Order: sequence, then structure tokens, then C-alpha cells
Amino acid sequence: MSAQDGFHGAIFDIDGVMVDSPHERAWREALRELMESQWSDIREQTTWSPEAFTPQVYQRVMSGKPRMAGALAALQYFHVPDAEKRAVTYGERKQSMIIELINAGEFHAYPDALRFIMAVRDLGVPVAAASSSKNADLFLARIRLDTFAQQEGLHYDFLRPGLSLLDFFDADLSGRDFAQGKPHPEIFLTGAQELGVPPAECFVVEDAVSGIQAAKAGEMAALGIARADDADALSAAHADLVVTSLDDVDVHRLPRGTLARRGG
Repeated sequence: MSAQDGFHGAIFDIDGVMVDSPHERAWREALRELMESQWSDIREQTTWSPEAFTPQVYQRVMSGKPRMAGALAALQYFHVPDAEKRAVTYGERKQSMIIELINAGEFHAYPDALRFIMAVRDLGVPVAAASSSKNADLFLARIRLDTFAQQEGLHYDFLRPGLSLLDFFDADLSGRDFAQGKPHPEIFLTGAQELGVPPAECFVVEDAVSGIQAAKAGEMAALGIARADDADALSAAHADLVVTSLDDVDVHRLPRGTLARRGG
């Protein structure tokens, strides 16, 4: 897919795209805690084990979904009895754990993503943050673009002292309560609306299958970033381009409405 009149808006998922967040770790450890304490009596009725909760399970079953939907999906995947009733407890324990990890600085921004989003902005393309996570802004506020650019030797007119990634976005939809979560396109369509750009002139950057599906359902171009050895799954979801590093994207072709690999 390409935008006939060029791309005039870019919408970024956060967890797994911009930030290597501890969400997966929080989900995994929260379930382990519960299974080893207050849910120990039903543990043998489930298919859960510490080894069974793999990165692939997280990506396929939970990634990109709002908290309660992710909690329920995981419990159903591991055949936990009374999954709907237990999802609230699981979601709350995960939330407590993620806040602890964020406050401890247990996350980092992906350098390729910071380089890419600044290059996109330098083309004059407005950018929006669209994460299902209610914690995304906590990460974004702690990531300093001015410091990163200085370390990388990058110089852009829009840089200023103290500029955080949260301040950088023209629109921020992260953590809002939408009627429909991904793979429904509501969050991305709202992002395009708030950027003032037709959906067909936007591209979405996502690391989750549900996010790619949401972009395509909104008739937007979809750029898949495969950070979890899941390039085939993103391609199968009909991403227009899949890369393992955003450094591989040819930013100079974006004004022509084309998602392409450098040298491709």
C-alpha cells in the first residue's frame, strides 16, 4: 500500500516500538506470583508454568491489548478456571508491578526508533502516539530527545533543552478508553483525526499483529517492526513493510507515500 499524495501523518505504538518496556516482564511475574500464592490451589488445573509464558506467547496473545483484555486473554490461553473473574486481580497486580519497574528505571528507548521519529518529523510529518497502555506517558516523559540527539551527533531545528518524547508528539492517544481495542482501528482513526490528516495519508508503526490488523482495518499503511522474531506473523497480518530495525526504512521515500527499505 502507498499513499498517492504522500504521507502526511505518522502514528506510533509505544511499547515494543519506541520503548523496550517491562510490560512483558510485569505480566509474566505477576502471573507467577499469583500461581505461587493465592492461586496455588488451581495451578494444577491450568497449562501454566514459568517456562510456558514465552515472549512468543506474550506477542501473540497479549501484546497491543488494553490491560483487562490482555489479562483475560492470558488466563484463557493458560486455561485458568474462572478466567473472567480472576482477570481483574491479575490486571491489578500487573499494574502495581509495572509502576514499580518504571520507577526503578527498568526500561529504555530503542535508539533506532528515536532516530526514525526525528527523521520523520524533520520531513514535516506530524506524529501521534497511540498505545493501548495507560502507562505509556510515564515512559515518554522520562525519555530525553535532546540528550539522545546530542549523544548521536544529530542536529534538528526542533530540538530544545529538556525536550522529552512525550512533549515531541503532536497528538497523544495513549491509554484513552476507546469503545474498541486493537485490532479495531478506532485508536488509529482518532489519531489521524487529531493530526488533521486523512487516514489514507497516514502510516502506522506497530510491533503487534493486532496493531497491524488495526492499521489495515483503518485503511492505513502499516510498518511492522519485528523485535521478537515475529516478522512472518507481521507479514501474515498484511503489514506493508516489515523490518527488524527502523534504521532500515528509507525515510526519503515517505513524502512520496511509499514504505520501502533502504536500497530497496
